[in-house]
Amino acid sequence: MTQGTTPPLPEEAVHLSYDPGAYRMAMGLVAADPATLIELDSTYPAQIGERRRLLAERRADVLAMPPGTEGACAELLDRVGELLALGHPEFFARDGAMLRNRITGEDVALAGNPDPLAALGRTVAEDFCLIRPDPAGPILAAAILCFPSRWVLAEKLARPLLEVHARVPGYAKRLGAPVDRFFSHLKPGRMAVRLNWTVIDDPALFQLSGKFSAAADRTITADNALDRLHLRVERQTFLLLPSSGMVSFGIRTHVYPLTRIAALPGEAARLAAAVRALPPEMALYKSLGRFRDALLAALDAIPSPA
Repeated sequence: MTQGTTPPLPEEAVHLSYDPGAYRMAMGLVAADPATLIELDSTYPAQIGERRRLLAERRADVLAMPPGTEGACAELLDRVGELLALGHPEFFARDGAMLRNRITGEDVALAGNPDPLAALGRTVAEDFCLIRPDPAGPILAAAILCFPSRWVLAEKLARPLLEVHARVPGYAKRLGAPVDRFFSHLKPGRMAVRLNWTVIDDPALFQLSGKFSAAADRTITADNALDRLHLRVERQTFLLLPSSGMVSFGIRTHVYPLTRIAALPGEAARLAAAVRALPPEMALYKSLGRFRDALLAALDAIPSPA
């Protein structure tokens, strides 16, 4: 990827999204300026390179634009282009129906683009799912999903969100109805953001499987857990596309080495408390049992700040 003449990209934000208090399953939404839809940081070149590779080699796994969703996908591309130029004018500029990517030196057609989701996938590190309102509940209608967190797009496409999240412990009872209401009440020009987290033993961004694994990995010990494990955080955004009526569900994935997190004052204790607070069924869903004891021993061995 050829880099244009731009200022240096900022350092990656570190989202410490775990809560050391008692476990509570909630949406955790906060309002945000739509101009902050896209995060740009120093990981951009590597992540865009991986996304382009996946689109070239595994397109069927990472992109779905079923018939009837083309207009919404085009609207999404146009809106992201608008917000990129608004939020990051030093890196992106819009000229009518064209978006200039000053990082790569490329131009992206925003209007009449025959492959809008692929254009998005090659331009920003965020993934996007399009959610269509329906009397049966919001439905996953289309997506560019290069960095799935252990789920398969083809298995979830065209299904209501309640079914998409059927295996998430507690979702149907605690979040199903509130999530459906949220999607039906989202207003134009507003954006909501939430964060989620897990600890993983594989830093790869593209992961199709790995949930509900209970087999302990004895090679991960208290001595090497911080080197072997990573904190994976998703910054999720929600934005209504007024022309199509669909909701853009954006996902920016960050993977931090645990050595980086544990080096921050007080964070080892906070993360250990959050892991301990997880109910057994959620810990199983996240496959934390593979290394939970080693992880907690490693975190507990780090002295608390004075």
